[in-house]
Amino acid sequence: MSKLDEMGTKVRKLQLRAAIAKVKLRDLAENLPGKWPEIEEVAEEASAVFAELDGAKRELVAMKKLR
Repeated sequence: MSKLDEMGTKVRKLQLRAAIAKVKLRDLAENLPGKWPEIEEVAEEASAVFAELDGAKRELVAMKKLR
């Protein structure tokens, strides 16, 4: 498997994790105000996943340009 294929796989896995994080945020919002203590934890998790996904997407684009 080439480095480009590996990065594509990484991006797809991160996209799945990001989708799950988004669902967690939505579910949390639907259960407010009862679940307000969880806001910070869920938001930090989602932010970290989306930041990692953004970086991986940028790296994949850069790898494709070098081909």
